[in-house]
Amino acid sequence: MSRRWLITGSSGGLGRVLAEAVLERGGRVVVTARDPRSLEDLVARFPETARATTLDVTRPGDAAAAAALAEREFGGLDVLVNNAGHGLIGAVEEGTPQEYRPLFETNVFGLIETTRAALPYLRRSGGGRIVMMSSGAGIAGAAGDGYYNATKFAVEGFSEALAQEVAPFGIATIIVEPGPFRTDFLGRSMRMAAVEMPEYAATAGARRRYAAENDGQQPGDPAKAIDVVLQAVDAERPPLHLPLGDRSYALARAKLTAFLESMDEWEHLARKTAFDGD
Repeated sequence: MSRRWLITGSSGGLGRVLAEAVLERGGRVVVTARDPRSLEDLVARFPETARATTLDVTRPGDAAAAAALAEREFGGLDVLVNNAGHGLIGAVEEGTPQEYRPLFETNVFGLIETTRAALPYLRRSGGGRIVMMSSGAGIAGAAGDGYYNATKFAVEGFSEALAQEVAPFGIATIIVEPGPFRTDFLGRSMRMAAVEMPEYAATAGARRRYAAENDGQQPGDPAKAIDVVLQAVDAERPPLHLPLGDRSYALARAKLTAFLESMDEWEHLARKTAFDGD
């Protein structure tokens, strides 16, 4: 656990739990938040191994500065954790550009820019790791989560391609897909579309009600989730996809089963699409 880490979104949720766990195990960590004052207690507890800095993933230059800090303070970077993000609940028709564009700026474009800033340092480390905090929402779409699903599906595709590009440098990519864990995600990290249409009460509306009723009641234990993530980071052959919790495993198995059933049903037609005679 002497690796050198950069963790985005370290002020709360799984990012905070991960940062504390890594520091307690002796890792060296650049912890980041839009307001680094929220990280002062971590630096006070681990003055030799924790460095805090401002990182708003949507602001140009912040990610590069954070990666450079890891190089300057710890001599390099071994693990990048892209954890910063938030959610948006609402039907597709209910959402507005003012609501869903910032979601993409943080969850997708911010993640991309942070990854690009860290890659030169990770390539030099040898045996590095990139941890992408996706979601069960990156496995399967659900009514009311369409915009959030879209951002996490983007993270999944980006990460799968990235994994192939960086593997020759000894860098492993791990896409973590948590289900519901008892963090503040359904609270301070969740936005609701301002428009609420009665036509979607039974679909997207159900997702709104779920968030209101389950904030702080999620079944997953964040500490146990992070323990699995740390084992994956330490593994000689880390998994590319890492669903966490019963809900994510159920989503993944249902998605794969339905996908294969649909393929089998239409294969006799869908494969007959080449030019005749070729």
